[in-house]
Amino acid sequence: MQLPESFYKNRKLENLVENQTSYTLNNAAMHVFETHQQAERVLLQFDKPVLASMLHGKKIMHLRDHNSFDFLPGESLILPADELMCIDFPDAQERNPTRCLAMAIAEEKIKNVLTLMNENMSKDEGREWSLMDYNFHFTNDAGIFQILQRLLYLFTENHPSKDFFVDNMLQELIVRILQTNNRKIYTDKALKLSSDNRLAFIIQYIRAHLNESLSVAFLSKKACMSESNFYRVFKNELGISPVDFINTERIKLAVSLLQDPKRKIKNVYLECGFESRSYFNRVFKRMNKLSPGAFQAKAGLT
Repeated sequence: MQLPESFYKNRKLENLVENQTSYTLNNAAMHVFETHQQAERVLLQFDKPVLASMLHGKKIMHLRDHNSFDFLPGESLILPADELMCIDFPDAQERNPTRCLAMAIAEEKIKNVLTLMNENMSKDEGREWSLMDYNFHFTNDAGIFQILQRLLYLFTENHPSKDFFVDNMLQELIVRILQTNNRKIYTDKALKLSSDNRLAFIIQYIRAHLNESLSVAFLSKKACMSESNFYRVFKNELGISPVDFINTERIKLAVSLLQDPKRKIKNVYLECGFESRSYFNRVFKRMNKLSPGAFQAKAGLT
C-alpha cells in the first residue's frame, strides 16, 4: 500500500518513534504513524473503535488477554475504543521506517451501517448483524486493500467534497470487514455451530467434501433453501459467492497437497474437486500469482 505524494509534502517529522500525521473528518480520523528507530513497549490508545493496518515494516503487538503477535504489511487489526496497545518496533530504522495506518471511526457511523445492513442484507434464520469481534486480526483481501488505498488518497486530498467521499468509502469498508469477520467465525467454528445453523452446516459440508461435485443447486437443497435465497444469504453473510468460497477452500487444499513432491498436478486437481485442469490452473494462478507447476518449482519440490 502506497502513501500519496501529498502525505509526504505536508507531514512533519517531529518524533523518531510513532511520529503522527493526522487528518480529521466528520465520521473518522486517519492517523499515519512512522517509527524511525527500534523501540519497545510503546503505548497507544484511541477513544473510538480503530482499524489499524500495517503499511511498511513490522510491529510486535501486545494486547490485553492476547498472546503477542507480529503485525505485518497487508494485515489489519480491529480494536475497540480505549483498548491499550503495547507495541515493539524491532526492525525500524532511520532510512527504513515502520509505517502504520490507524483509522478511528465514529461509533454512530458503525451503528448506522449496521442498521442499513439489517434492513437490506438480512442474515439467515432471522439473525441480525452486530458489532464484529474486537481484536480481530486478519489479512486484507483485494476489496479491503483497494478501499484503504483509496481512503489514504481521499484523506490527504484537498477537495471540498472529501467528507462525502470518505463517508461512502467508510460504509463499504465496514460492510466488508463485518463480512470478513463473519467468514472467519463460520470457518473457525463450523463444527461447533453446525448443529443449529444451516450456513455453518453447509460450510462444514463443503470442507469435508471438496473432492466431490458441489453445485449451488445441490448445496441449497442441503440447506433446505431455494437456490436464489441460499446464494443471497451466503454472499451477504460471507462477502463472497458459494462458488468463490468453494474454490478458495479447494486451492488451500491444493497448496497443501503440492508440498508433497511425489504428487502429480494432474492428480492434485482431481483430488481437490476440479473437473478441468485448465480451470484449476487459472484459479490457482489467480489466487497465488503462480501456476501450480511454478509453485512447486519455486518451493524446490520439482
